[in-house]
Amino acid sequence: MTTGPDHIQSELGRASPSGAGNARCAGVPGWLTVGLAIVLLVGAGVGYRAGARRLNAIFGNPVKLPLPLSAIPMDIGVWSGKEQPLPTTTKEYMEDNFADDYISRRYFNQDKGIWAGIYVVYCSSRPAGLLGHRPDVCFPANGYARDKATRAEIVTRGGQKIECRMQQFHKPPPDYSETFVLSFYVLNGQFTLSEDEFSGFWGRRPNLSGDRARYVAQVQISASVDGVARAAAVDLIDEILSFLPDAHGHVKAAFAPVRGF
Repeated sequence: MTTGPDHIQSELGRASPSGAGNARCAGVPGWLTVGLAIVLLVGAGVGYRAGARRLNAIFGNPVKLPLPLSAIPMDIGVWSGKEQPLPTTTKEYMEDNFADDYISRRYFNQDKGIWAGIYVVYCSSRPAGLLGHRPDVCFPANGYARDKATRAEIVTRGGQKIECRMQQFHKPPPDYSETFVLSFYVLNGQFTLSEDEFSGFWGRRPNLSGDRARYVAQVQISASVDGVARAAAVDLIDEILSFLPDAHGHVKAAFAPVRGF
């Protein structure tokens, strides 16, 4: 559908009381009418972003976990982590779409000389805030091209079977690099790959009661080699999931004994 200024002008002309089709309304020049329409369209976009922030302040007070995701250990088995800053576009998206908590880290396995990126985001105050926030949207927005997507199943150290989506991306030259991203959602304590399960009314209405069991989380594990992303998932996911609520809102990590005692 064409939405440029010429289209707007012709539509305004047909709606003119004079019926002349010249985009004049009560003596207002056509160019001014078109200009006002464009300003209104731009203003609507700005107003939407401002409205989203205000709704977040009124209805979307963060639903706090018993332990923040930042409490996920930096040392998990043979892996040691460090904080990894998020791209500005990703941070802005989360601020506008009701993310209640998140971590972004890079974990290193010094013995094997490998690393993997870990990104976890938890949305409970408005679960559908995660709609559209997925690797095949966010990675291209940050300069990557997507090559392919497949499904994979991993079995964690604790024996959990999880169906995941594995996607491959690359950055064009001169900064050529490849990235493999393994991802899945946790919906109310259950695994899913489908956004349809939280895109309806249930996911869009505010979680005014602050029910921790009503949430969507996304887990992403990335690496420059497919096998490394899978190996990191096997070793790290059990610990990550222990910080997310189960179907009853219980968080396993909150009841675990304090390390070192």
